[in-house]
Amino acid sequence: MTTHALADTRALTGRSLRHISRSPDTIITTAVTPIALMLLFVYVFGGAIDTGSESYVDYLLPGILLITIASGIAYTAYRLFLDLQGGIFERFQSMPIGRSSVLWGHVLTSLVANLTSVAIVIGVALAMGFRTGASVGAWFAVAGILALFTLALTWLAVIAGLSAKTVDGASAFSYPLIFLPFISSAFVPTDTMPGPVAWFAENQPVTSVVNTLRALFDQQPVGQDIWIALAWLVGILVVGYVAALAAYRRRIS
Repeated sequence: MTTHALADTRALTGRSLRHISRSPDTIITTAVTPIALMLLFVYVFGGAIDTGSESYVDYLLPGILLITIASGIAYTAYRLFLDLQGGIFERFQSMPIGRSSVLWGHVLTSLVANLTSVAIVIGVALAMGFRTGASVGAWFAVAGILALFTLALTWLAVIAGLSAKTVDGASAFSYPLIFLPFISSAFVPTDTMPGPVAWFAENQPVTSVVNTLRALFDQQPVGQDIWIALAWLVGILVVGYVAALAAYRRRIS
């Protein structure tokens, strides 16, 4: 980005963040469903799930954090769709603003909002008994992976927001993403699943991300999971970014 584009992105991100600050219930709502799931699985189903010597809230938290982000990005598609319908993009076209800055403003807002929701969920998990001996470096690695996960999914949300015909359609794309952690190692070990389901769970991106986060929290070697996770996330990010820019050009042309 040029200096001019960076300034435009900063201004447009500030605009989006002000909208969220006037409606903090967006962040709270995003965190409510994952917290409810965490309470349900820990206090109702957790005693029936064998995760070895590890407490179930410790085992569960990485997957809950991914569900938190998957829930939150729906609001990015929603806000983008409303901007399109409100004519704000046409107004921006008449101004000397970098084209990609409009999208980056929404993406960076999503990053801030979702990481705030993640912090709330971690706070509740600590109150429920979550404990970790992770070092400062491991916490930075966790934050980096969650930020990359958020950016990758947010660019998919941008595509949905630009392509949707209705408000419901703009946010509905996130439902499969929210469901994906349930067919992964997030809630139960994959070796307890039937063969075809276990194969899918082992070879989809959420499992490698969850395993990496869990290893970082547990101070265990991350092994090859971190490289598989990074390959998935960077690949999704690049494809999503390119497709989002193409959809944006088509929409404003």
